[in-house]
Amino acid sequence: MNLHEYQSKLRFAEYGIPTPKGRVAHSPQQAYEIAKEFSGPVVVKAQVLTGGRGKAGGVKLAQTPAEAQERADAILGMDIKGHKVLKVLIDPASEIRSEIYLGVTNDRAARKPLIMASAEGGMDIEEVNRVSPDKIIREHIDPFLGLRDYQIRNLAYGIDLPRDLWKQFMNFARNLYRCYIESDATLAEINPLIIDGTGNLLAVDGKVSIDDNALYRHPDLADMRDTSAEPAAETQARAAGLSYIKLDGEIGCMVNGAGLAMTTMDMTKLFGGSPANFLDIGGGAKAETV
Repeated sequence: MNLHEYQSKLRFAEYGIPTPKGRVAHSPQQAYEIAKEFSGPVVVKAQVLTGGRGKAGGVKLAQTPAEAQERADAILGMDIKGHKVLKVLIDPASEIRSEIYLGVTNDRAARKPLIMASAEGGMDIEEVNRVSPDKIIREHIDPFLGLRDYQIRNLAYGIDLPRDLWKQFMNFARNLYRCYIESDATLAEINPLIIDGTGNLLAVDGKVSIDDNALYRHPDLADMRDTSAEPAAETQARAAGLSYIKLDGEIGCMVNGAGLAMTTMDMTKLFGGSPANFLDIGGGAKAETV
């Protein structure tokens, strides 16, 4: 389950990670009122569960409340990669001296959490990994020992972070890892983590993805699920107790068992086809389920 940016930053705040004190608007008028309260430039940001918002025109700077209202009017209702924008986040604008990437995810091959940092903040980390993998500093974390201070120092040194910010950076990394572990997340990232005009670190954007299989342990997080931002078929399947993910292919797959489902999809690709979905009806499915 993916959280919206504003939800991710609320989660960060619970773990002591400094973020802009933004608020969500569902209409241009609300955007105007929020921007007026901030009494300064703001950033109007589309809230959709996909990347590439900036390139699609879903992130705009506004100097006045009236301009924020105009920006929100243009962004609300916009289609970004098949996702309709139903709300925008109004954040107070920050002066950006430098941008950093900081994230924690699962490394399935190593069977350990992986924390990464890069001086190429603000960019898609997968694109950075494809073009300049050497610009990403990586540290695997022993799940029994947790994140160690020397590992955070390795990250800070690797991205040439100014020494006077190392103490702040260590707190950010520790708290982000704690958020990742205690949320049963598969990803927790700050992108970008900026050095602002006052010389401090600030998480101006973030993303948290929660393991669906762990949601029963986190009813507070489960309540954050935005079903309006998900494909209707996935919502209906979840209500029926099925595991369904829409894909971009043309061959439908209905399989009893996740392992067999993955194998079926692999075989479909091997022979030149493209799966239209992942649908696991479960190993003990009965006629009623089908």
